[in-house]
Amino acid sequence: DISSLDEAKRAPSISYLDRSGALLSVRGSQAAPAVSLDKLPKHVPQAFIAVEDRWFYWHPGFNPWGIARSQIYNMQHRGEGRPLRGGSTITQQLARNLFLDTTQTYRRKAQELVLAVKLEVQYSKKQILETYLNRVYFGGGAYGIEAASQRYFSKPASQLTLGESAMLAGIMKGPSRYSPAASTKNAAERANIVLYAMVDAGFITEAQRAEAVRTPVRVNSTLANQRAQYFVDWVDDQVRVLVGEEPTEDLVVETTLDLPLQASAEQALTRGVAAAKGQGVEQGALVSLDGEGRVRAYVGGTGYLQSQFDRAAMAKRQAGSAFKPFVYLTALQAGYTPFTAVVDQPIKIGNWEPRNYTGEYLGEIELRTAMAQSVNTVAADLASKVGTSNVAATAHRMGITSPIQLDPSMALGAVEVSPLEMAQAYVPFSNGGSAAKAYGIERIRTARGGRVLYEYRPTRTPVIGQPALSEIVSMMRGVVTSGTGTRANVPGYDLAGKTGTTSDYRDAWFVGYTGGFVTAVWVGKDNNKPMSRVTGGGAPAGIWRDYMTAALPRLKVQPIPGGQPPPPPIEETDEDGNPIGKIIEGVTDFFRGDREKTEPRRKEEPPY
Repeated sequence: DISSLDEAKRAPSISYLDRSGALLSVRGSQAAPAVSLDKLPKHVPQAFIAVEDRWFYWHPGFNPWGIARSQIYNMQHRGEGRPLRGGSTITQQLARNLFLDTTQTYRRKAQELVLAVKLEVQYSKKQILETYLNRVYFGGGAYGIEAASQRYFSKPASQLTLGESAMLAGIMKGPSRYSPAASTKNAAERANIVLYAMVDAGFITEAQRAEAVRTPVRVNSTLANQRAQYFVDWVDDQVRVLVGEEPTEDLVVETTLDLPLQASAEQALTRGVAAAKGQGVEQGALVSLDGEGRVRAYVGGTGYLQSQFDRAAMAKRQAGSAFKPFVYLTALQAGYTPFTAVVDQPIKIGNWEPRNYTGEYLGEIELRTAMAQSVNTVAADLASKVGTSNVAATAHRMGITSPIQLDPSMALGAVEVSPLEMAQAYVPFSNGGSAAKAYGIERIRTARGGRVLYEYRPTRTPVIGQPALSEIVSMMRGVVTSGTGTRANVPGYDLAGKTGTTSDYRDAWFVGYTGGFVTAVWVGKDNNKPMSRVTGGGAPAGIWRDYMTAALPRLKVQPIPGGQPPPPPIEETDEDGNPIGKIIEGVTDFFRGDREKTEPRRKEEPPY
């Protein structure tokens, strides 16, 4: 029914709340009254015509030349899985918005063309253009030019400048990529393309274009200051799966996020990345989970306004030595103990020769010392002896979901994982030995009536028994108290964790925990290029400490459950009754009295 052209259309909204009921974000439609074309500056419709439909005022609803170009493209790329191009005019886009779904088939394109011709017969060009501008989607829940103007620039559409108009028109190519909220860089580049198109169409002069480029476009500052937007993106995708791609009524999503913890996490990550900028650190991520798997803080990067790429869940980076606890746990479950004597020496496994970065070796040490000092040769040798397939099985039981190659180098963290995965896989260390799936949605209910549509019921699966649990926890405590992760230590709390640094300093990690609470921190570069000697015990451990210093008093955490340190072996004595042992900077290793002095404690270095 063509008469439905004048009806209002609004998609349902979704309100996201933190665990205490505080509003995080509203996604979905953003209501705004329709605006008359006569009330808009002429450069607003001109920007859209220039970039979307140059021949709008002359075609009968479709552009034969545009269709021909699109069909040539479709024929050239048939079978490649790419979306079809249709050369859609503004009228065709409006027809699709009003009457059709978004599936891309030749039949749907034919229907779109027929409906566009009917619209052109029944309505004037002015009516079509005005309705189009009031109905089109601009991303971020903004439907129509007025809602978009308010969302992105905090002003009515009647006051839009030339540059702002070009930026809004540029969004039409893809709101998720070209909106100012998605990427200011992409939005600015696309706006410049629109301005050139306006010059080519004769709507503005080159001087006006140049002036528009020189005039700063001020994006709504609240977009940059919104809390937890990476988290909201993450759970929003899940809502679409749980209740359907297009909800039919307004919804309320109660999440697990703790907004005060989130604020501390964002602040710690932003400061830590900025402080390490001179070492080439460009980005980071932080994820906190409680012992049941609830996401309590979630930061996917240091600038949501500049980049919506979620490094917490989407970035798969090598784990480095942060993967080693799964190697040591497998060994402990196979009968090793923290006091088992191992040898730090050059080794060869097949054609692979793992080495310690400094080229120095500690000789005979205990297993717990190898963990605390992140000794590469010992971890590689252990994985070879207990079996890389067994190590991979342990990691998967703990919570790693990414594929793990069984190459020997996996022992040193040549495994690509996300920060969210790492936090999830460390949960059993923190909660007494049970795996728990990370989740962010407690329940989904309707805004009217409160009808519950979905409710998550957490489950825990025991994966670590005793004595392996107490042994691995005691070894990971040593990382924080006297090993490579001392920078993460917060006095007065029972803490444990592991540092991780990958080849050429491309990634640096610290994943740590206390009783029932895990936090994973990663720093690096999006392009995977090397940083300058950034180790897991440096920037990531510092970020972790700064965040946990603020978080721990709020959490009121308990000591790590089931993690009592095992008793040391009976000390051997010499013939005069004196104990045989050496204290090496806080790490006790029991050696024969005639051994040479052990090397000083090393900082963690890349595995390769």
